[in-house]
Amino acid sequence: MSVEIELDAPFKRVAVDPGYRLEDYAQYTYLAPQLMDLEAVARKSVPQLAGRRIWMLSSTSRGGGVAEGQPRIVSLMRQLGLSVEWVTIHKPDPAFFALTKRIHNQLHGMGKPGLGRRDRELYDGVSVRLADALASELRPNDILIVHDPQPLAAGALIKKKRGLPLIWRCHIGFDGKVAASQEAWRFLMADALACDRSIFTLRAYVPPFLSEKAAIMSPGIDPLTHKNRELSVHKTAGILIDAALAATMHPVLAPPFEAPALRLQTDGSFEPAVFPQDIGLLFRPILTQISRWDRLKGFGPLLDAFALLKRRKPQQAHDVRHQLTIDHARLVLAGPETGGVQDDPEASETLAELCRRWRELPPELQHEIAILKLPLTSVKENALMVNVLQRCSTIVLQNSVREGFGLTVAEAMWKALPVMGGAAAGIRAQLLDGITGRLVDNPENAEAVADTLHAMLADDKAREVWGRNARDRVSREFLIFTELRHWLELLTEVVSASASGRKVPAAE
Repeated sequence: MSVEIELDAPFKRVAVDPGYRLEDYAQYTYLAPQLMDLEAVARKSVPQLAGRRIWMLSSTSRGGGVAEGQPRIVSLMRQLGLSVEWVTIHKPDPAFFALTKRIHNQLHGMGKPGLGRRDRELYDGVSVRLADALASELRPNDILIVHDPQPLAAGALIKKKRGLPLIWRCHIGFDGKVAASQEAWRFLMADALACDRSIFTLRAYVPPFLSEKAAIMSPGIDPLTHKNRELSVHKTAGILIDAALAATMHPVLAPPFEAPALRLQTDGSFEPAVFPQDIGLLFRPILTQISRWDRLKGFGPLLDAFALLKRRKPQQAHDVRHQLTIDHARLVLAGPETGGVQDDPEASETLAELCRRWRELPPELQHEIAILKLPLTSVKENALMVNVLQRCSTIVLQNSVREGFGLTVAEAMWKALPVMGGAAAGIRAQLLDGITGRLVDNPENAEAVADTLHAMLADDKAREVWGRNARDRVSREFLIFTELRHWLELLTEVVSASASGRKVPAAE
């Protein structure tokens, strides 16, 4: 959990709840190997970082994988003995996040070129104000880590002012070259080159001009957070009821959530998700995608694919059970309330477009599709909603056209669930086709998505095998302990190179 502390400044300092401690993880024997590896690296690295504060600067503390992962990274770094602060951008010019969303899309190879002089003036103006305010808080021997394009230029300005080591963590990328992405990289080039090190999720995302300074680091999930921890059958049912995701005539131990999950109604309004009737999460085959409301997540083609799946003739089913599975299947499309993510101004527009497409469907298909808004009033309750929605799913979907990494894939895999993903580079890095789930080469092709879902629903045994393989893969490669170990190794390298005045070598 994190709480932003309001300041009359262009940045906010985020207070982080300690949450689970290292000794809590040590109680679980299946986590012991990763924890031991982390502690071994910490014993070497932490003394070399003594006396330095590490500053994390990102755009927001709510919504999306970066904001969600930061509290655990900050807390565990502190527990290992590091001094860490987390700050976010506070109330920039309203046009700033619209601009950085355009840059975000272009770095994903989407949208059209068109970044001009006014965009540069806006970006630099917000960055100068942020850098001027934050630079006075930092000392020359501190380390500054900036996340994604929003605070990159501010980081470069702070480095110039204070002379401290600067690391840029870029969580997005595109494994190709188009005019839009090339323009975005030219826009960011000078600021990115000012960094001592740039970190990318995949080698394919690294632009040539940063190849000598680039390191590769996959993000990881925390297995004990409310989103990922194990849930008993009774706990799962209780959360569904408390969140208004399921109806019941029986009493439950906990009180209702502060804010319920909201479901799109035929009149265009959103009401608690048990209306107009129970979704059937505990009983029906459920296909679920949970993401930010972003066009790159492929919600629209997924809606079309599910409609095609439902309209298939019975003769195409493998057997009676397969046809019954398709007949009873429901699609759940869920994302955060649109006002809760300040750096994603397109969310409301994307959700509105999806709602319009749903309302154009015949009533019998509307009945089979639930579009949900998950409130961000409580970070804990939001995470528990995501957890139970995934655990109630027959297949978890991430039909992304572009995806920097896509932690929703790793989260579902950790729960031993089969995943169907669009073959974006970040998803391919996690999901092994035919081993931990299925990939769709063209997630914008509704027919191809429908064919893949049709085949997955036909094979109960394969889905079980994929789910078990998926959990094993996450356990070995995509837990937070591996990410932390890489952070410690990288920070030590950067400090050592800075102290000696030599160039920081590239590394994997």
